[in-house]
Amino acid sequence: PPDGKTTDEYLRELCYKGLVKRYGAEAMDPVSGYRQRLETELKVIEDMGYVEYFLIVWDFIDYAKRNGIAVGPGRGSAAGSIVSYCLYITEIDPIKYSLIFERFLNPERVSMPDIDIDFCIERRQEVIDYVIRKYGKDKVSQIITFGTLKAKAAVRDIARALDATYAEGDAIAKAIPNELGITIAKALEMNPDLRQRYETEPLVKQVLDLSMALEGLPRHASTHAAGIVISKMPLDEYVPLYSSDKGVATQFNMTTIEELGLLKMDFLGLRNLTVIRDALRMIKENHGVDIDFSSMDMDDPEVYRLIADGNTMGIFQLESGGMTDFMKNLRPSCFEDIVAGIALYRPGPMDSIPKYIDNKKNPDHVKYVDPHLEHILGVTYGCLIYQEQVMQIVRDLGGYSFGRSDLVRRAMSKKKMGVMLEDGNIEIAGCVRNGVPAAAAKVIFDDMVSFASYAFNKSHAAAYAVISYQTAYLKCHYPVEFMAALMTSVAGDAKHTADYVRNCREMGIKLAPPSVVKSEKNFSAKDGRIRFGMLSVKNVGEGIIDAIIEGRRTVEGTHDIYEFIDAIDAGELNRKAIESLIRAGAFDDINPNRAQLMAVCDDAVQRAQKRAKQGSKAQISLFQLDEFADEAIMAPELPKVADYSKDTKLAMEKEMLGVYLSGHPLDEYEELIRNYTTAGTAELTGGGEEFTTGGEDADSMVINTSKFKDGDMVILGGMISG
Repeated sequence: PPDGKTTDEYLRELCYKGLVKRYGAEAMDPVSGYRQRLETELKVIEDMGYVEYFLIVWDFIDYAKRNGIAVGPGRGSAAGSIVSYCLYITEIDPIKYSLIFERFLNPERVSMPDIDIDFCIERRQEVIDYVIRKYGKDKVSQIITFGTLKAKAAVRDIARALDATYAEGDAIAKAIPNELGITIAKALEMNPDLRQRYETEPLVKQVLDLSMALEGLPRHASTHAAGIVISKMPLDEYVPLYSSDKGVATQFNMTTIEELGLLKMDFLGLRNLTVIRDALRMIKENHGVDIDFSSMDMDDPEVYRLIADGNTMGIFQLESGGMTDFMKNLRPSCFEDIVAGIALYRPGPMDSIPKYIDNKKNPDHVKYVDPHLEHILGVTYGCLIYQEQVMQIVRDLGGYSFGRSDLVRRAMSKKKMGVMLEDGNIEIAGCVRNGVPAAAAKVIFDDMVSFASYAFNKSHAAAYAVISYQTAYLKCHYPVEFMAALMTSVAGDAKHTADYVRNCREMGIKLAPPSVVKSEKNFSAKDGRIRFGMLSVKNVGEGIIDAIIEGRRTVEGTHDIYEFIDAIDAGELNRKAIESLIRAGAFDDINPNRAQLMAVCDDAVQRAQKRAKQGSKAQISLFQLDEFADEAIMAPELPKVADYSKDTKLAMEKEMLGVYLSGHPLDEYEELIRNYTTAGTAELTGGGEEFTTGGEDADSMVINTSKFKDGDMVILGGMISG
């Protein structure tokens, strides 16, 4: 802490400043509910000895935000803390959304706090580097994880060690059923053929016997994807360390690290934060608008309309097919609906989805076992969804403290019958004292017991719903910038890129091909359309892209491929990358005849590299100098060759980009269909979408061209085919 202040005083100072920023000066009034909640939490944190923990987390999150590194709104139960909210560790108001601090830190069950943090995936390492600089390289380390020998892996490893052929080991491994947690002993019971081979073939018996002996043992060591440990003294005074290709890591795994009482943090990289960051940057460049989500109410009806219409591709947590259908049926109208959707769409709670949708659409269908439940379950239309609701019922109706109610919730979720029976009798008696009839109290308790193992942590769902809302807001109001940022995040993934391209076309967003003259490294948004980045082209790396962007400034406006390639740093030049760019159409702005460019690609690259090599040697004779000058001035003429056919160009684009960008092989058939409708009705709504045709000689039909793939045949009325 600063000089003259204790850690307790410093934490309080930071929290009071944050309280005023979050809720206004009136929140500092001693009788304010916000101030009282803050004081309650601070006392628990001080009494449990976790003041330094919160200051450490605040410090590196503050560093990230001051340096423009995107930080998530929170995850897990930490979002239930007003201290976290006032320190800007989390970005969800725990009071507004009824999130409970004791779900995070419980004074009646002493355990380490656990604040996991999401960072922009591209800059996560910068935060880790800051922590290393701040606390010392010898006090910060990654954490080991062990890969264990599972049944199939053990069989393959043992077979290889015994010099069995690959086919022999593979056959034994494939005989083991694909079942979660399968063991070799269980496989022998489930598969009679494997049992017979085990009993009759010596090699199979030897492999399986040795595999059973080694099954479950560590196979290899690696480092945890997110876990970082920070200590007060050098780490080798607490734990053994080992050195890997990824740096120093502890030899104890995460569970042991926590049991020792060492400080473990999860620094997670989240791609969606990078998408939001890139979209906000482009929005600022294109529209001059600074969007500050931290000061925005999440109540825009247009955003919820977009989600309800099923346009959820790219929206965090909502883009799977099942979740999209759920949102279309639910038609969310407020933030709480998104929170509930995230909590419900998982095994167990999914059974409550029909009831939730019905109660939302028909408020008169909402029924409460007792009126005392309305203020707790009203926000979820009478459905019990969250762990926090279980805790509220136990506290408000049963008369427990929040700390004790969390212990009851845990006992319910783990099916600890002894604890549940004891607490059930106490709670039912407490409900009766609070005016709930005994029969109703028994039903309420039984409902909680049956659902507690499925109930979801509302703090986690609410924090993630913030990112869902933010991504939906950007897609709703700035779709071009959002989709450009989204496609940048999956550059190199042909399937996802194709999905997002299709979504852009559905929204009417125009797409421009990659261009060595106009493209940036990543997808960009300009003049209301998205331009493919050069990094989206197969075989093209960042080095040559940077060289192209630097070199094109000196030959702006040229239509000579030789001159353009000459301007690129020869150290980054390679024929394969240039050829891939030509095939993708990225050189069309230089010369649209790709066949001509492909014919001279090798020569242009070799000449540029040769000149660079000669120039670097600075050992050119008078005759070579003349020859070199002539070459520089007199670029060869391009051969007189016909350009590739449209189909060939489309095939090249598909190979290099994963999508047909300048058209689609089915476009010509759409035109034929359009011309064929001599009678009846015809309706064409756009490439790839459904359209209906009808004619004298054809039955009416609906065709969805987006479902087609190369080689599919279309036959209309027996007359037009393709």
